[in-house]
Amino acid sequence: MPETILDGARLERTIERLAHEVVQRVEDPEGLAVIGIRRRGVPLAHKLAAALRKDRGADDGWPPLGVLDITLYRDDLSMIADQPVVRRTEIDFDLEGKHVILVDDVLFTGRTVRAAIDALFALGRPARVELLVLVDRGHRELPIEAGYVGERIETERGDRVHVLLQEFDGRDGVEVVRGGAAQ
Repeated sequence: MPETILDGARLERTIERLAHEVVQRVEDPEGLAVIGIRRRGVPLAHKLAAALRKDRGADDGWPPLGVLDITLYRDDLSMIADQPVVRRTEIDFDLEGKHVILVDDVLFTGRTVRAAIDALFALGRPARVELLVLVDRGHRELPIEAGYVGERIETERGDRVHVLLQEFDGRDGVEVVRGGAAQ
């Protein structure tokens, strides 16, 4: 039976809180860019960008928003498929000198973030990269930490954390299924 960590309303408030934290801590908001890691990091990045605009009273052109596909940078590529599906990276702005907020849904081992950083630096050299995640569930295998965290939750390695998003699942929320195979 799934345990609800965040319902839709709490997820929305969490995104708004994270946006406020970003606005408060970023020294040069004009140099800010938001990049979502495919798959579920992308709609979260869109939600974050909208909340940033609302918090700051900015127009639709700020902050620049991008989509990062990390498929070819994964260290488990040979284990996931003989012919992995590579999707497009969509970053139509110069990364040089930008303060990038990299957005993902769940921080677990750190391997996805490592791949994302490799993919990002293959495209340019931002001045700074910070990680924003909706859920940090622990169990790191690499020395990676998020600067912005929606919820920190205690999990066992075999637990599964499901981030549900309107765009994919018809509703927003976060659930944990205790036991089973690690995800």
